[in-house]
Amino acid sequence: MKSTKYLFLIALALAALTAGAWAQNQTASESSQAKARIAESNGQPAVTAADLQKLQEGLAAAQQQIQALQEELHRRDKAVQQAQTTATDAAAKAEAVQLQAKRDAQTVDALQSDVAGLKSVSATSFNTAALKNAVMTMQEPAPGQPEPEVFNKQMESPITIRFRGINITPGGYAAAEFVRRSRALAADVSTPFNSLTMPGASQSRLSEFFGSGRQSKITTFVDGRLGNVNLSSYISADFLSAGVTSTATQTNGYTLRIRQAWAQAKFDNGWSFLGGQAWSLVTENGKGIAPDDDMGKTNDARPKTIDASYNVGFDFARQYGLRLTKTFNDKVAAAVSIENPQGTLTSHGNASNYLLGESGDGKSYNSSATYSFNPSPDIIAKIAFDPGFGHYEILGLVDRFTDRVFPCVEFATGNPVCTATGATTATGAYNASKEGGGLGASARWTIAHHVTFGLKGFGGSGVGRYAPGGLSDVAINPDGSLHLIKNLHGLGTLEYKTKKLTVYSYGGVEYAARTYAKDPLANHGAGANVGYGAPTFNNSGCYTEVAPGSGGFTPGGTGTCTGDTRALIEGTLGFWYKFYSGARGTFQYGTQYSYVTRNTWSGNGGLATGLPGLQPNGLDSMVFTSFRYYLP
Repeated sequence: MKSTKYLFLIALALAALTAGAWAQNQTASESSQAKARIAESNGQPAVTAADLQKLQEGLAAAQQQIQALQEELHRRDKAVQQAQTTATDAAAKAEAVQLQAKRDAQTVDALQSDVAGLKSVSATSFNTAALKNAVMTMQEPAPGQPEPEVFNKQMESPITIRFRGINITPGGYAAAEFVRRSRALAADVSTPFNSLTMPGASQSRLSEFFGSGRQSKITTFVDGRLGNVNLSSYISADFLSAGVTSTATQTNGYTLRIRQAWAQAKFDNGWSFLGGQAWSLVTENGKGIAPDDDMGKTNDARPKTIDASYNVGFDFARQYGLRLTKTFNDKVAAAVSIENPQGTLTSHGNASNYLLGESGDGKSYNSSATYSFNPSPDIIAKIAFDPGFGHYEILGLVDRFTDRVFPCVEFATGNPVCTATGATTATGAYNASKEGGGLGASARWTIAHHVTFGLKGFGGSGVGRYAPGGLSDVAINPDGSLHLIKNLHGLGTLEYKTKKLTVYSYGGVEYAARTYAKDPLANHGAGANVGYGAPTFNNSGCYTEVAPGSGGFTPGGTGTCTGDTRALIEGTLGFWYKFYSGARGTFQYGTQYSYVTRNTWSGNGGLATGLPGLQPNGLDSMVFTSFRYYLP
């Protein structure tokens, strides 16, 4: 536009000059003609040299004006071009500034993380008051500004490491513990409740003492933020497992046992996704629905026992799972998960006409243990409420079991082709599945900030393995198909907690129903009950001690003692006292006393005695102590 304007001005100037020259020429012409006429009359020439000189000077002046205008136009074009170049450079610099602003924002985030790291450092570690004041100043936000976010504040500790935008928090504790049982179980500080011995067992006449550091735990928690999501991962392990070379004779070199290993993405909109080995969704939470850090710091609702098996009636598992959770304003939370299945079996008198699983392969699974063939994962759903007073949960579980059945009837003739011990052919074998599951509910109330009271119940078919007693999920029908066992679990909690002292008491029960049927082919065609807890099972040997096997480490068996468990009942009382809890960690001591009974289903005294209704019970009285140091 400016160039056009300049051209227009030049055109006007040229027109003016041309008009002036034409007018001057016209006047000069007219004057010349007049002068010529006069000259002619006077005899003088028509045009003089002065006239030509003046005309040349006028043209030269016009040319100078045109040249000046052209130079001005060139100068202004150059200025416009320079302005355009400057604008392009400015745009490039603006883009660079935006990029630098993003980098500066990242630097600010890193500085905020460093400031949060300084917050976690105890002021007592500084030598001067000035440094203390500096730390305190950095802890305080600017007036009117919100507190800076710290990822998972419950997990943060003075030894948290900040590295490239993530927090790495090592943790765990060292434990010095012992257990004394009135009746021997050859077990460490994790009690096998369903193995309590019957009155006739030699172990029932021997007590045992085991000292252990195997419940010592090592943990690592990692978290960081990416956009609108917190990313975290947690791994914990202890030593309460046994390898084939482990022994307590000299080195006590027991294997490292994985407890948890999971990763979680938690979004700002309340959704979270977790995958890995973690506490099952069946496990009760203290608030909402969130993974526990395995040390009782974040969402603890587990019994505070020293016994690593917790308390009879407490439902839990640590197993593989994929979990999706949605939280609504910290008042309601809902979750669904798929988790690793596993069936447990107890059945007596059956023919060998079924296959439920096999022993481990000796590489990835223990060759001395059995593993069921599982057709699908366990599916668990839970909803939790935190209305302001109390915490409430409702959960449901669906599981599925499958075995392969080898029928004892030939389809062609209908005649039995099975012996008294089982199928003689695989002809006609087929798979049979059974679906089970259960429902549960729990409630916890905290009164006056010190007292916690809780109730929990869970029941269904095929859910026995989810409680510490590990009662069986299934028995077997005479035809080889599955017969699910009905299970009921219950737990009552009463805890008192101050800054240094925690006193706890629990009462729990686990129940497994009678699950049996009559096999007409058993007992050489006379028929007999098979399955779990039948009243005709022989319990006569449960009261009689038997001589041991050779070598001094083989207790005598109890002979004919079926002794299927009807109910496990345990009462526990204990305390923890913290000598010190602060920036240098926590030192605490605890003692626990538990009394547990194993009640069996009644059976007869056998064909020889004909005594009906024999119902033996096992029991144990246990004392635990523990001294622990927790990392801060």
